[in-house]
Amino acid sequence: MRKLTIEIELDEKGREELKPMFEKVHSYEILEALKIDYEEGICVDLIECILKEDLSIDDIKSIGKMEILSVIKSEGNKHTCLVKYFETEDKMDSFRELDLDLISTTPTIISEKKVTYSCIGENENLTKLVEIFRKEGSKILNMSFKKAAYQRQDILSILTDKQREVLVAAYKFGYYNYPKKINSEQLSKKVNVSKATLMQHLRKAEGRILDDIMAGYS
Repeated sequence: MRKLTIEIELDEKGREELKPMFEKVHSYEILEALKIDYEEGICVDLIECILKEDLSIDDIKSIGKMEILSVIKSEGNKHTCLVKYFETEDKMDSFRELDLDLISTTPTIISEKKVTYSCIGENENLTKLVEIFRKEGSKILNMSFKKAAYQRQDILSILTDKQREVLVAAYKFGYYNYPKKINSEQLSKKVNVSKATLMQHLRKAEGRILDDIMAGYS
């Protein structure tokens, strides 16, 4: 597992696409990606945004494609908000292409001319992400790969949203009991995925947790 931080200069097309985002804010940082649904094109994020002058967060219901669900904290023109992002139908194919089993992390900062994005994942998937950026014509200003480091307070934080959801459901419904209280076919219906997809998520989740626990023993 490695961490990728990539800094991208937006071209004219990219700036135009993000223009609605910056009618009200100078920039925003994703503090935590709470949920990403690649099939529905929905993200729920905790962000910190810097409003433009003479604007009040109380008068703003959305920032571009992001609906403001709640304002957590405000300091001057800097606000911490819970937001829900909706991808447009014409961008769904590109959005789904980013479903690479990656964990979004900090720093992830979006401004009018530049995007800094950070994520954790396997080398192969991180390389695929970089190729997607290049294919779209993005100009890469800086890029770094580092060994991923996690805080131990919550071991489930190393999992993707879907891996965590499936693993928790497996535990909750007795998949790991002996004898099992539920089989993989029944569990797949509980979490609304195919059996093959369920097993893929479980194996990856189990592998990541074991890798984290056993770090230093190999």
